[in-house]
Amino acid sequence: MGANYIRKLPIPMEIKKLYPLTDSLAEIKAKRDAEIRAVFEGKSDKFILIIGPCSADNKDAVLDYISRLKVISEKVKDKIIIIPRIYTNKPRTTGDGYKGILHQPNPDEKPNMLKGIVAIRELHMAALRDYGFTCADEMLYPENHRYLSDLIGYVAVGARSVENQQHRLTASGIDVPVGMKNPTSGDLTVMMNSVFAASHSHTFIYRGWEVESSGNPLAHAILRGYVDQYGKYISNYHYEDLLNVNELYRQIPSLNPALIVDANHANSAKNPFEQPRIAKDVLFSRNQNSEIKSLVKGIMIESYIEDGCQSPEEKVYGRSITDACLGIEKSEKLIYEIADKL
Repeated sequence: MGANYIRKLPIPMEIKKLYPLTDSLAEIKAKRDAEIRAVFEGKSDKFILIIGPCSADNKDAVLDYISRLKVISEKVKDKIIIIPRIYTNKPRTTGDGYKGILHQPNPDEKPNMLKGIVAIRELHMAALRDYGFTCADEMLYPENHRYLSDLIGYVAVGARSVENQQHRLTASGIDVPVGMKNPTSGDLTVMMNSVFAASHSHTFIYRGWEVESSGNPLAHAILRGYVDQYGKYISNYHYEDLLNVNELYRQIPSLNPALIVDANHANSAKNPFEQPRIAKDVLFSRNQNSEIKSLVKGIMIESYIEDGCQSPEEKVYGRSITDACLGIEKSEKLIYEIADKL
C-alpha cells in the first residue's frame, strides 16, 4: 500500500504567469463569454454546438481539426455558436486506458502531470490565439480547473462526477456555463439536484483555501442517455424526454431553464454515426414546441478529423484513440443541416 509522491506541482497562479493570457486574448474571451451567456439566459436565439474529439489526444491533430471547424463556423455564425471540445482528461469506467493529455501529453510515453498541465494550457491558448475559440473541457478533477479558468468558455461535469459534492461546489464558483450530465443510472433528480447546488452560493475548501462561491446562474442540465440494470443503453433525447426535463425545471422556479443534448454516449449507444439522426430529431422537437425550443440551447457532438476510433498503436492521424467519433466531412454536412433547420 501507499503512494509514491513524484513531484510537487506548481499552483495555477504560477502556470498562468509562465503562460499568460494577453489583454487582446482576454478581450476575445470576454466577447465570446457574453455571446454564449446570452444564449443560456434566453437573450439570444443562436444555437450552441459543442463539438470535437472524445479526448484531445494529439495537439497537432486537435488544432488541425479546430482550423477546419473555424472555416465552417464562419459560414453558420449568424445561427450557431460553435464551441470546440478540447477534453484534456478522460474518465475511464474501469480506471484503465488512456486518461487524456493531462496525464500523457504523448500517449506513447509514461504519465507526466507537470508536462500535462503545461500541454493543456498551451492547447487551449492556441485555440483562442490562432482561431478565436474559447473551448469546452470536462471538469474531471475540480482542483485542476484553475489552470484553465481564464481560457475556457464551457465546462461539463460528467455522468460519473455529477453526484460528487466537490464538483457541484466548484461549479458554483465558475463564471461560464457548466453543464451537469444525467448520471449513468439515468436518475434525472440527481442531475437537477446538481444544477440546483451549482446555482447557489457555498462555503467550502478548495485548493487549501476556505472559499465562498457566488453561485452559477448558467449551470444547466445535459441529457446523455443511460444504462439500465441489464447493461442496455437507453436514450433520453426524445420529445417526451425534453418535456419531462422542462417540467422538472418548472418545479424549481429559481433555476434558469436550459438544456444541452449529448447526441453520443448512451443516447447513440456509442455509435457516432447515429449522431446526425439524433441531432435532427432534437431539432424537430424544438420546432414542434415553443417551450422545448426555449429550453434546448444546443447539442453536443463527438467529432474528429477521421471517422471511428483506433488503438493507440495504429497511429492514424486525426482518429480518436478513445471513443469513436464522427469524421469532419460528415460533421460539416451535419452543421449545415442544423443551421438550415434552426
